[in-house]
Formats: sequence, C-alpha cells, structure tokens
Amino acid sequence: MSQPTNPHDTGLPGALTDAAEEVVRRVQRSLVVLHNGRHGVGAGVIWSRSDGAGAYILTNYHVVAHGRQVRAALEDGSEIPTRLVATDEEIDLALLRIEQNGLPPAMVADSRQLRVGQLVLAVGHPWGQRGAVTAGLISGLSKAQTRGTRGEVEIIRSDVRLAPGNSGGPLVNASGAVVGINTMIVGGDQGIAIPSHVAQAFVEQATKG
Repeated sequence: MSQPTNPHDTGLPGALTDAAEEVVRRVQRSLVVLHNGRHGVGAGVIWSRSDGAGAYILTNYHVVAHGRQVRAALEDGSEIPTRLVATDEEIDLALLRIEQNGLPPAMVADSRQLRVGQLVLAVGHPWGQRGAVTAGLISGLSKAQTRGTRGEVEIIRSDVRLAPGNSGGPLVNASGAVVGINTMIVGGDQGIAIPSHVAQAFVEQATKG
C-alpha cells in the first residue's frame, strides 16, 4: 500500500525547495504594491535607500503615468504616499520616493552578465494576487525600437508568464538579485523586462546632485 507523499521533501529536493523559498522571501521583502487611484495595481521594487530619510522605489512609467497620488503598500500591509522623482517614458521607468526608514532594498545584479537559457523568476501581483512568483528561462537579449530620441532600448526576453499586476515588479536570478524590471507581454508568451543596468543608470541620473 502506497504511503502519502510527505509535503516536506528531504535530501536534495528538500534542500532545493528550501533555497528557492528563501530566495522568494528575500525578494518579497523588497516588493511593494502600488495603488494608482482608479487605474489598478502595479508592482514596485525598493531599489535603494535615500541619502537622507526614506527610500527609492523603482517601477514602470505606465504604472504611475495617470495617477495623481500613488500609494505604496508595504510587506506589513501599511500604505504610505509616494513622491514622484523622475520618469522616462521611452524606457518605461519611473522612480518614486517614500518617506519610510528601515526598508530593505533589493539586491541588484549586473544584467550585462546574463546569458540565454538562464533561470529567472518574476515576482509581482498578477490579477491582484500579491507576491506571486512565476519561473522561466531567458530566451533572448536584444534591443527594441522606440519612438523617442534613443531610437532603441535594451530588453530581456523570457518565457516567464506575466499578467496585469506584474508591471514594475522584479525579474530576478536564482540568487534573488534583480536583473530586470518587468514591463510587458508580447505575442502572448514572451515577457519583456528592462535590464537592471539600464534601470540603475536611470536611478543614478535621477538622484545625482
């Protein structure tokens, strides 16, 4: 007679499961829900601490573009107003500031080190499901045409399943470090993210001086 499966795996499968759960918990601590008035919900990443009080949150431009007052819901459930610091519609990024101390910034990896076939995870709030995780592989590292002065922007393509609510959330590697900011779906099965090195350059430009 067969025995019921133990939900707590042991050995190598259990170790891998525990490691994956720890990665997800680490990422979720730096994840926020962004409420943009009546225009729905998006995600944001606590990117860095401010030189003074508070912290910076990175998200997509299209998440905050039409909201007069964007509020950030933290991991503990509290909601705090944000202040818009900078936007770049062409690369679909926006930087917010929140006056809250002690928030844990995400680990950020250099996306220029990514390779096709690498495992990545997307963390966000698809269809309002807070902190949901999907996994996939990087399928391409390329450039997309834009309508602005840049002419093109670097992008990460993956088969990670994205949905409304993932916008502005992190794409992370197997160590839980952010390698991109999820921004859109194309063709129904391709997730597009802005590389973390592009995002970091945007943040540095927005906060210098």
